[in-house]
Amino acid sequence: MTEAVRIVGFEALDAGQLSQAAAILERAFAHMPDAWPTPEERAEEVQSFLQDDEREALAALAGERVVGWIGWIESHSHSWELHPLAVDPDWQGRGIGRRLTAELEARARAAGMLSVWLGTDDDFGGTNLFGVDVFPDVLAHAAQAETTEGHPLGFYRKLGYEVVGLFPDANGFGKPDILMAKRIAR
Repeated sequence: MTEAVRIVGFEALDAGQLSQAAAILERAFAHMPDAWPTPEERAEEVQSFLQDDEREALAALAGERVVGWIGWIESHSHSWELHPLAVDPDWQGRGIGRRLTAELEARARAAGMLSVWLGTDDDFGGTNLFGVDVFPDVLAHAAQAETTEGHPLGFYRKLGYEVVGLFPDANGFGKPDILMAKRIAR
């Protein structure tokens, strides 16, 4: 039987739980070792959601243990950036990422946002865009983006997000940042 999971704001977490959230970044993004390479950078990322007025985050708790979390950045007047979504690999596949994303979308909708967007890097070979020179027709390549292995592109598509663009070579040649968005306004 799966343990019940509840969602709380980061402000409700104690220091130990915030450390768990930072550790989840390392485990969930192990395939992207440059994302937050040091414990200090992971801790700073977590703290930024408590210190920066334009950032907020939610945590999924199983008992008192953080098993996943999602953050957002109030980057535009009518759209929030989802950043990051991290679920402990031992807890993936149980609907936690879906629940966290749905809660973020509900809060964005309640705040009057029209859409949520995100960037999902492929600097490890998880899509058919990895290693490809997407110039000169970047948008044609974006329209053909597909998951090849272990990339969240497919997960976000299942939640209704669609590819809206690419930042070619964002992480080096052939390593794009794939931009996705979803209209959440009713």
